Amino acid sequence: MNFPAELKYTKDHEWIRIEGNSAYIGITEFAQHELGDIVYVDIPSVGKVVDKEHVFGTVEAVKTVSDLFMPVTGTITETNPLLDSQPELVNTDPYGDGWMVKITIKDLADINSLLSAESYTSVIGK
Repeated sequence: MNFPAELKYTKDHEWIRIEGNSAYIGITEFAQHELGDIVYVDIPSVGKVVDKEHVFGTVEAVKTVSDLFMPVTGTITETNPLLDSQPELVNTDPYGDGWMVKITIKDLADINSLLSAESYTSVIGK
């Protein structure tokens, strides 16, 4: 499985790509593989503030629905419009076109509690 070193990860299987005060968030290759075929992604509207480790949306697969947890406290500034018509991008390109939200990070210190690719790999036992 692929876990890009430039990303940070959570024990709940989200990834975050930090770009200054902003960040893109999605779910890991491991998570999408465990869920199976993604058929719908439900994310709250732009402008919503979501606290670290709180639910920011759900992802629906053929057999289950799973909550999405915010890696850091932030304000949702953008949702991925491609997922409205192509939720399968989460399966085919989880670190690229399958991103879910872009946020403005409230406190950059939150990043210190995130996992490296190596640490995440240890958490999932791969």
